[in-house]
Amino acid sequence: MSRFAPVALTVASALLVLTACDSGVQGTPGSSGLRDPYFPKAGNGGYDVTHYDLDLAYEPEEEHVSGTATLTARATQDLSAFDLDLKGMDVKDVKVEGKSARWNRAGQELTVRPHDDLADGETFRVTVRYSGTPATITDADGSKEGWLPTEAGALALGEPVGSMAWFPANNHPSDKASYDIEVSVPEGFEAVSNGELLNRTPRDGRMTFHWRTSEPMASYLATLAVGDYVIQRSTTDSGLPVYAAVTPDQDGPGRKAIARIPEIMDWAEDNFGPYPFSSTGAIIDRANAAKYALETQNRPVFPGTPDTETLVHELAHQWFGNSVTPKTWQDMWLNEGFATYAEWLWDEDHGGDSAQETFDARYDHGEDDYEDIWSFPPAKPTDAESISNHPVYERGAMVIHKIRQTVGDDTFYDIVQGWTKAHRHGNADTDDFTAYVEKMAPDEDFDAIWEDWLYGDGKPDEA
Repeated sequence: MSRFAPVALTVASALLVLTACDSGVQGTPGSSGLRDPYFPKAGNGGYDVTHYDLDLAYEPEEEHVSGTATLTARATQDLSAFDLDLKGMDVKDVKVEGKSARWNRAGQELTVRPHDDLADGETFRVTVRYSGTPATITDADGSKEGWLPTEAGALALGEPVGSMAWFPANNHPSDKASYDIEVSVPEGFEAVSNGELLNRTPRDGRMTFHWRTSEPMASYLATLAVGDYVIQRSTTDSGLPVYAAVTPDQDGPGRKAIARIPEIMDWAEDNFGPYPFSSTGAIIDRANAAKYALETQNRPVFPGTPDTETLVHELAHQWFGNSVTPKTWQDMWLNEGFATYAEWLWDEDHGGDSAQETFDARYDHGEDDYEDIWSFPPAKPTDAESISNHPVYERGAMVIHKIRQTVGDDTFYDIVQGWTKAHRHGNADTDDFTAYVEKMAPDEDFDAIWEDWLYGDGKPDEA
């Protein structure tokens, strides 16, 4: 036998070489992390996800999730391996294009090595089967995200990186995709997510809810709420469906808040341009479910019944943040500055202070209400802990108002509506925005606004 062994090895080696030559692919690993200025490990390189298909089952009593996530993606380089973001949970197996793939884990990184290297431009599917108790993540600023157990179920919130607690993803705002989310829960529970509810299917004492988000969505905007919600359906004057879920303890005041959504949506479309999604609504949970509201796509989440200003803020995010999504977390002010300014505009249009009066109050004594308002410029947060601090919101809104002061109302609303149209369902950064403003008002000088208000340290010398 020994004298034939070298021949066998030679033939096998030749076949491997021929196979490699036939495929023409000799890939390299995609990067683990996209080097975001504030969350460098968030997201991954080498591919772009186009669709998530999540098939989940949740057991509220055990706080246990079992799931299969199928991601359809396109390689952006020749790939020998790529990473997904998944924190916690137990991975059972991984397949790429139906073939078992090798994988390993380190922290939030699930590294996948396909059976065959993937060619640049190739569309592929990766399927991950996993289970466990999803993690609650504590952010740098102390707030909680990820998977939040509630009195009657659970609430999944993802900003900035919490979505990796309940499904594997390319978890960065720069990679948007469509979603199908199917969730099986015990009968008597509601499961509410983004997009449209395609069907509810009862079987063996359980109910499966199938939600579909056809428009592109960043992973941090995906949500899942499981609980004892009262469901409310209506439409706006233009026929846009409104789907809202309210916990029983919030039902009375919650109904009043939900009733204002059509009015707010009509007002917002007049100011910001056509609504970018196929439905709207809200999830109003118990007051202790979270410590903040969040602009999850189609239906923002509120811990307790929101006041009108908060409802306006989160609905404005559907244009600013959800449709026009930042390229990195450094561009957070484009989300929060616009949404905060929407509150100012609402007050101006509904018998409250004008936006100019609100601006003047912030400039004259803003530090009385917002101690850190002048601590850093909105386009340059100090660190990950500060991306949700007052300069991003309040001073971000002041930048928007300075633009309005400079160009006048007609050009200002042309800028706002043109911006939401130009980057609809896409990503944009601060440089994109400043360039767009300058293109729309070429005769104006914005240097002082950018230098003093957007990027400058401390309180500007003049309002």
